[in-house]
Amino acid sequence: MKKNIKNINQDVASPKGMRDLMNEKYYAFQGFFEKAQEVAEYYGFKPIETPILENEKIFTSGIGEGTDIVDKEMYTLKTKGGDHLALRPEHTAPLARAYIEHGMQTFPQPVMLYQYGPVFRHDKPQRGRYRQFWQFDLDSLGSDKSIMDALVIKTGISILEEAGAENLSIDLNSIGDKECRNVYIKELAGYYRRHVDDLAPIDRKRLKINPLRILDSKEEKTKEINKNAPDSISFLCPACKKHFKEVLEYLEEMNIGYNINKNLVRGLSYYTRTVFEIIEETGGENGAPLTLAGGGRYDYLARQIGSKKDVPAVGISIGVDRIIASLWYKKLAPRILKKPKIYFIQLGSEARLKSLNIIEILRKAHIPIAQSLSKDSLGSQLAIAERLNIPYALIFGVKEALDNSVIVRDMSNRSQNTVKLPKLLEYLKEMK
Repeated sequence: MKKNIKNINQDVASPKGMRDLMNEKYYAFQGFFEKAQEVAEYYGFKPIETPILENEKIFTSGIGEGTDIVDKEMYTLKTKGGDHLALRPEHTAPLARAYIEHGMQTFPQPVMLYQYGPVFRHDKPQRGRYRQFWQFDLDSLGSDKSIMDALVIKTGISILEEAGAENLSIDLNSIGDKECRNVYIKELAGYYRRHVDDLAPIDRKRLKINPLRILDSKEEKTKEINKNAPDSISFLCPACKKHFKEVLEYLEEMNIGYNINKNLVRGLSYYTRTVFEIIEETGGENGAPLTLAGGGRYDYLARQIGSKKDVPAVGISIGVDRIIASLWYKKLAPRILKKPKIYFIQLGSEARLKSLNIIEILRKAHIPIAQSLSKDSLGSQLAIAERLNIPYALIFGVKEALDNSVIVRDMSNRSQNTVKLPKLLEYLKEMK
């Protein structure tokens, strides 16, 4: 990614892979968040916000070694007090920590939460991928029922469709639980050992630490080997088979199409049973498929980071940056963004002194305005109003300040009327 930097020392520019959100870009992110929040609330999710900094152990214990995030992508620091902290690389482990810390196991179960905010990974910056990026997460904690898997998937799809996505598909897999996964991993490791000479170097390392991660490899040599790798579904225990079958039945009942992808494991070690990705079929470069969201069940994560017992849970993370950059995104406007109907113009020190009081009257009446209080020239202020295509201007000069009035100008035909301030709101309501 190239930065458009002029007349600025590179040492004080924004860090590589990070950027400022301004103007329309900021509103695009805010508009998406408000829509996602609205949909989440309708499905029964409630908000939570976790800290950007967490104890590093939350991620090393929860996400696990052998994952790219823990091995090479986390931003870590040591405080003056000796604490080892990390900028959150994802939302799920902090959420599980919050569930434990605040005794949410005593709440009515499941606890359904959503959160939104920046996450940080020292990844290679490229199109649609940044080192500081935004995610919207939905999670259900405290229930092992398959319907919660389906609910999380359905809510994620609804959010994406409300944002403008049309060509969505779902890849699913089940990677089992502690009752059956070890048998599968043993079989998988044996298969890779037979092909170890053909594996990419990074995947030979993964074979020793976390063989499941090889299925998620981006190395071309390994992808060929993965085509004939044993699939996890064949090794599922009866309980996991039943759970996965029920998830598929719920999706079919909701007319949600899916594809069973035997190589799908997701990039984090805490997943169990259901894993999935939501893909926009033509959203990538040159019309290629683009993964917009992913998630799964993580029934053992809570114990890994300190809970005395397992907490069944399932969640999804939606990559907001990719959505905002997509051509199909509806450019959802945030509720706070109101197109100004009036441009407020002030002239002279006496008028400027009283200007903020008039603006406050308009604000309380929920009348959106634009203004440039720092300017003095009538012509420059009228030019801005015309450039912004604002239908009306309020002109408040020295004479109007003395008379307790304001001039209302129709910008389309230059006609204008003088209105006493006590009658202003009534006058504005009568205007078309």
